[in-house]
Amino acid sequence: MLDPAAKNVLDLLAAAGGPPLQDQTPVEARAAFAGMALLSGEGADVADVADRLVAGVPCKIVRPHGDGPFPVLVWIHGGGWVIGSAEESLATCRTLAAGAGCVVVSVDYRLAPEHCAPAAVDDCLGVTGWVLEHAADLGGDASRVAVGGDSAGGNLAALAALRFGRRLRLQLLVYPAVDLSLSHPSITSNGEGYLLTKAGMQWFAGHYLAGSGLEATDPGLSPWFADDDALAASPPAYVITCEFDPLRDEGEAYAARLAAVGVPVVQRRFDGQIHAFFTMGALIPAGAEAVAHACDQLRAAFGVSA
Repeated sequence: MLDPAAKNVLDLLAAAGGPPLQDQTPVEARAAFAGMALLSGEGADVADVADRLVAGVPCKIVRPHGDGPFPVLVWIHGGGWVIGSAEESLATCRTLAAGAGCVVVSVDYRLAPEHCAPAAVDDCLGVTGWVLEHAADLGGDASRVAVGGDSAGGNLAALAALRFGRRLRLQLLVYPAVDLSLSHPSITSNGEGYLLTKAGMQWFAGHYLAGSGLEATDPGLSPWFADDDALAASPPAYVITCEFDPLRDEGEAYAARLAAVGVPVVQRRFDGQIHAFFTMGALIPAGAEAVAHACDQLRAAFGVSA
């Protein structure tokens, strides 16, 4: 059953009106998403938020209260590789930084269609690699680095985990889009009525791939198509999915594949929830619960006491 709080959000968005995503231009969709980001609230209190270029990529650096060196989470925002920003995910990053006791490096990667694939991948790999070498420059501990993201950010985080393997303590994948071929059943069964739609995913993937010369099944874009050896070398994973999400099945299948090749995996489905609930904790209590669970997983991976 759909969580009443999630239904209230869907009703609120429906009352606001506007064309469906697939009928909007990227510029229009970005403006609409910026308004929706207000549903995230302000996030937790932190010591500092600063803008910085990391490996040439704009990032927001969120530092918790306390004395470092802190572990570091490279966070990659969602938005289908087309919309969203580090600014619009700041509330989530503040709460992760405070809850996990870590510095959060939020990546403002290049967006499609102005920058098609693999621009976003290159940016996120560049930032993650830099953090693994230079975390001390941010008051961080390079031996305790994790990567995470939601939706398209989960896709990019999983790709970073495949690239850097066990140098990372954890991959935090929040309803990740791991299969750009859109071939898992929930893409269709949950494809209407729950915020993210099948048509919306086709719109996102189309803009991201257009002009790239790359296929949706390229393992450099879709972690689902990575081979077992690559998966086996990746870091432990915490994978969040939700019941009424088109991306549910691919996230759960990816978690199962990781576990099957020996990667330590915790996978949790939040029943009654819709895509994007993780960033809507101000309106959906289960979203705040999910972030708190993610912070628990990060603390355990980092060896940070509660």
